[in-house]
Amino acid sequence: MTVTTNGLAKARRGVAPGGSGQPLKRNSTSPLKAQRTRTFLWLLLPSVLLLLLINGYPLVYAAIQATHNGSLIDTGEFVGLDNFTSVLTSPALWKAAGFTLVFTIVGVFGSWIVGLGLALLLKTRIPVRGLFKILLLLPWVVPIVVSSTAWNWLLGTPQSPIPALFNAVGLGSPLFLANPTLAAVTVCVFKVWVSFPFMMMMSASALASVDSTVYEAASMDGATKWQQFTQITLPLSARSTYISWILMTIFCVNDFPTIYLLTGGGPVDATTSLVVFAYRTVFQNFQTGQGVAVAFLMTLTLVVVSVILYRQIRKSSVE
Repeated sequence: MTVTTNGLAKARRGVAPGGSGQPLKRNSTSPLKAQRTRTFLWLLLPSVLLLLLINGYPLVYAAIQATHNGSLIDTGEFVGLDNFTSVLTSPALWKAAGFTLVFTIVGVFGSWIVGLGLALLLKTRIPVRGLFKILLLLPWVVPIVVSSTAWNWLLGTPQSPIPALFNAVGLGSPLFLANPTLAAVTVCVFKVWVSFPFMMMMSASALASVDSTVYEAASMDGATKWQQFTQITLPLSARSTYISWILMTIFCVNDFPTIYLLTGGGPVDATTSLVVFAYRTVFQNFQTGQGVAVAFLMTLTLVVVSVILYRQIRKSSVE
């Protein structure tokens, strides 16, 4: 009886008949394991070298340019951190930084709210849902050149359809791309329009991973739709939400074509973001060192924001 009991105990622990139940000691420094490690490192080496050449060399060269007073064809003299001091004391930089902040906040949270709302709508039974999904993806699928050209045609001149419609109903002919305030609002709305499909797909994938029985149990307990949304939907999709915020923040800060193709950064620099400001500094003013310094400051800001949001992901208790 004792033998049988001991055998069952060993079986529960996964020990074969006749085994001692003690873990086998493996030689961690066996020649075979060392050979595998060396093979793995040799196979990894080409990829590491390629990444260093593609990303490392431009980064080092940009750092050299940021500390020199040169141009696109000449490195120039070494000036240390003077380029960073010059751009940080420039009012134009802070004006561009202010618009970049507004553009990013509206782009991230505006597209997230619209995308999440549409993702929740697509979970319901609506007619021709498949066609509706395809139509909602069009703003993101269509090339940005085509989209910006279409918006310029709709809003660019007093004779464009939207200003003409405003004039027809007695609201005057607003110059959406010529008035500084209206131009900034238009660019932000355009960013939301071209970005909400990405947020919609991110939100839809997060909502699909939530077990429907959770909502059924909440309904049986008397939870309202709003309580289900705030206590179930948002917490269970928190990690996906933070990831989408990180990605969209990077997209907005680095978004050059959306702004440049629609307004060119005008009027009177009202829609000039940091990336447009860096482009003008390098390719129009031919101040390469200062333009690259702006790019480094943008990169540092993105790293800080990404780290903050990444910590929020780690704090989330939802698995």
